Amino acid sequence: MAVDSTLPSAVGASVSDKDAKILHFIDEMTKNVDSVQERVLGEILTRNADTEYLKRFNLNGATDRETFKSRVPVVVYEDLQPEIHRIANGDKSPILSSHPISEFLLTSSGTSAGERKLMPTIHEELDRRQLLYSLLMPVMNLYVPGLDKGKGLYFLFIKAETKTPGGLVARPVLTSYYKSEHFKNRPYDPFNVYTSPNETILCPDSIQSMYAQMLCGLIMRKEVLRVGAIFASGLLKAIHLLQLNWKQFAHDIQTGTLNPKITDPSVRECMSKILKPDPELAAFITKECSEENWERIITRFWPNTKYLDVIVTGAMAQYIPTLEYYSGGLPMACTMYASSECYFGLNLKPMCKPSEVSYTIMPNMAYFEFLPHESSALELSRDSPPRLVDLADVEVGKEYELIVTTYAGLCRYRVGDILRVTGFHNAAPQFRFIRRKNVLLSIDFDKTDESELQQAIENASVLLKEFNTRVVEYTSYADTKQIPGHYVIYWELFVKDAANCPTDQVLSQCCFEMEESLNVVYRQCRVADSIGPLEIRVVKNGTFEELMDYAISRGASINQYKVPRCVSLTPIMELLDSRVVSKHFSPASPHWAPEPRHLA
Repeated sequence: MAVDSTLPSAVGASVSDKDAKILHFIDEMTKNVDSVQERVLGEILTRNADTEYLKRFNLNGATDRETFKSRVPVVVYEDLQPEIHRIANGDKSPILSSHPISEFLLTSSGTSAGERKLMPTIHEELDRRQLLYSLLMPVMNLYVPGLDKGKGLYFLFIKAETKTPGGLVARPVLTSYYKSEHFKNRPYDPFNVYTSPNETILCPDSIQSMYAQMLCGLIMRKEVLRVGAIFASGLLKAIHLLQLNWKQFAHDIQTGTLNPKITDPSVRECMSKILKPDPELAAFITKECSEENWERIITRFWPNTKYLDVIVTGAMAQYIPTLEYYSGGLPMACTMYASSECYFGLNLKPMCKPSEVSYTIMPNMAYFEFLPHESSALELSRDSPPRLVDLADVEVGKEYELIVTTYAGLCRYRVGDILRVTGFHNAAPQFRFIRRKNVLLSIDFDKTDESELQQAIENASVLLKEFNTRVVEYTSYADTKQIPGHYVIYWELFVKDAANCPTDQVLSQCCFEMEESLNVVYRQCRVADSIGPLEIRVVKNGTFEELMDYAISRGASINQYKVPRCVSLTPIMELLDSRVVSKHFSPASPHWAPEPRHLA
């Protein structure tokens, strides 16, 4: 078993008392994983013993792991939907949690009906999230000294929220955090000073918010020590905004007046205190941008930047080459692992290469179990619950699906993340995020799986019937060469009558019908221009036979070959693109509304 029991000593400086206490806390948590997990499960089962959900399983006050595992089933979201809908519709009885449900957190993955999942949460979970955030900088300070001498340029945003029929707020987890008193009234910490005022982060218009945050970052360019966003896609979108609007930024700074398109009163008021005429900075921006050379633009504009703080694991890994181009190869720090269901842990070696990122799950955050990946594809029987592995008992090199039991009332819930154990820090396992289960395509917050893509193609194919045309085969990929990225779907068509083949207008409408069929997160991202219009590329007949021939030439079995529904390998992409006969794009954004549906 690979065990790493040490954190590096501070680089060129002694560890502060505050940091030392937090590092000691991490050390204690990771040394006593199993006992902490036993305590956490006991606390959850004790406090929620009288909930309607747990009473069904006749625990009779038992809080031990054996009884819990033998009686409480492993579940997915659809199993809990009836209870969640009751809570959303106003039922205040203790259904899942003994503590009142304070709000719902919207997940980035959807239900089988294409709607965002509603994750119930309780107020104290904010304390738990704040605790995990508090661990990040003391660890980073071990690797990067002097971060208290400057600021962080972070592009942080809120998203649309709504209310359920029962009056509970439903919003993404980061929107919940940024709007909380924990964030808005956070105590001053020299290691966590942002260039963006709260007013710019909390602006509901994401374009105005991003513009104002970029403007602040430009004004304070020499103070910036790190640049980041939550996901790589968010940082690249901010760079794209700079590329499109640098003349306006230069004008604002030259004149000391804010772009009139920024209409949010709170943003305008806070910017009036920051934005002053600075002809020298305006001239610098004009000089750097007028040549249209964007290589190393991050280090040219923010020369003291020590690293990028951005998630580049999982689907976000596709953006690494672009970030390297814009940053001149700056380190990319992936600091923490979290979701709407639960905040899990942190990266104890945040300056490692993106390909080496592993997260240490903190055992005090929730009760964690792990379903061996070879078992996770099998249908789980309620009559014979699977034997899940405890946090302390996972094995290096093996892959698992993550299962959580939370203080907010989720019990043995399948998160859908596939993780690989890479080693241990003390007794705490470290995991590499491999992928979301069943996800094929992802550009931003969207996650599209194979069944959803298949249904979208079937819905769009209806438009081809009057032309006696059908889709013979298809595959897809997420094209992130440009910002924003977009879905590309390769279609091989059977056209019965060449004189009556579908027109460009019809195939463009097929693109739109596909988008209309995709989940609400995808549609929201499209409306917000975080994802570009879906594209269908029609390929020559016989292309997918060539694709099979290529796979067989590389060792695939002809008996077991299946067309991949998503491709990324360069030779396959080149083969497909060399056979394209026409390209078609969605002519309009799909419909999207923030209201949760199907709560009856």
